[in-house]
Parts: sequence; structure tokens; C-alpha cells
Amino acid sequence: MSDIPADTKPSFRSDMTVDLVKHSAGDSDVLWAARVSTAGEQSLAEMSKDPERSKGLINFLMRDRHGSPFEHNSMTFLISAPIFVFREFMRHRVGWSYNEESGRYRELQPVFYVPDPSRRLVQEGRPGKYVFVDGTQEQQDLTAGVMTESYQRSYEAYQEMLAAGVAREVARAVLPVGLYSSMYATCNARSLMHFLGLRTQHEAATVPSFPQREIEMVGEKMEEQWARLMPLTHAAFNANGRVAP
Repeated sequence: MSDIPADTKPSFRSDMTVDLVKHSAGDSDVLWAARVSTAGEQSLAEMSKDPERSKGLINFLMRDRHGSPFEHNSMTFLISAPIFVFREFMRHRVGWSYNEESGRYRELQPVFYVPDPSRRLVQEGRPGKYVFVDGTQEQQDLTAGVMTESYQRSYEAYQEMLAAGVAREVARAVLPVGLYSSMYATCNARSLMHFLGLRTQHEAATVPSFPQREIEMVGEKMEEQWARLMPLTHAAFNANGRVAP
């Protein structure tokens, strides 16, 4: 195989990035949507009122699972994460829209995922009752070394085919799911709450979840930004067991 050009040498990272690039979302969106059932067009007055005075209604809607008022808002996130995270992410289809960078139309950049020492490596127990533990230093070194070597070989093969004139959509087949990709993901608060209920662990959750850590890292960052936009809705979500209405 030919050497990889110096400007396309693989790099390695362990973080996930989430940027809120656009939004139309606030607690008042829940209130005017809910009150149309009793106030009709007069419910639009809620858009200019302080939602704090109606937080009891938000809690009622969450508690009794009147979910549709939580759909009248929108958040668009730009997410950078390994491909295997996106393949789990896109299991969430209702209330979500996605656009991801394409390996058919652009040359994919050599940025790959290698877990840092905080990532627990060893699974103990049986399905449904397992836990993850840190693992030994030897296991951590092995994981980093094997991943790095595999990524380098794969990207060399990719570059070799591109240099020979092979189409990008064919050459990309040799690249692993540890390659970083980027996508826009648009959702509303209801669909995001469903995602968070399944893809994060939280002491307030009444229904336990066992997400893969890497997608949980993305979920935590999305939740942090959503909580700033809709603090009353977020508080009601936690107060009612983190179950989407």
C-alpha cells in the first residue's frame, strides 16, 4: 500500500460534540398549544406571558401524558460522533429529521474514535443484568493500540483505491464504524424526551435504561442545551420519571 499523504494522516479523539445551530423552542410553546383546547384562538396570548405562572399546567401535561403540546417547537443540532453512534441514533424515527455527510460525494476525513481511560471496557453479567467495569491497564493499552493500527490500515486502503481512480462510494466500504461523521438532527421536545429516556441513565428515571456510553455522551450534551431553552419542561420531565409524554 502507498503511504498516506502527510496532510491526511489519521487523528484520534474520544469526545462527542453537539452544537445547537437553530431553534424555536420555549416553555410558552407548550402552553399555547395546550390551551387551544379550551381557549381557541385566545390561546395565542400565552406566547407573551411568563410561563412560570403556568408551570403547574406543564407538570400536569407531563404527568398525565398529554404529549402533543410538547411537539410545537423545534431544535436543530449539529453533531460530530463516530458512525456507530449515528446508526443507533437513527433508530429514533418519529419526530426526527436527519442529514449526514456523504461518503459518496466527499472524501471522508481520517478522524477516528479511540476511547479514553474513563470509558469502561469490560462487560460483566448477563443481558439485562450486566454492568461495565474499568478493565485493566493492559486492556486499555490493547484497545487503543489495536484500534489505532486498524484505523491506519483501513485509511491506507481507502486512499490507495481513491488514488487508483476508484469511486468514493466504492472505496468507503473499507472504512470502519469508528470513523467520525457529522449530521444535522432536528427534533421537538417530545421526541427528544423519548430519546433521552432510552439513551441516558439518570437517577430520576423510573424506567431503567442501559445505553452505550458513546450515544449517552451525545444525549447528555443535547439535554444540557434543551434544558436552557425549556427549563420548566425539563424540570417536569425529571419530576415525572423521565418518561416521554
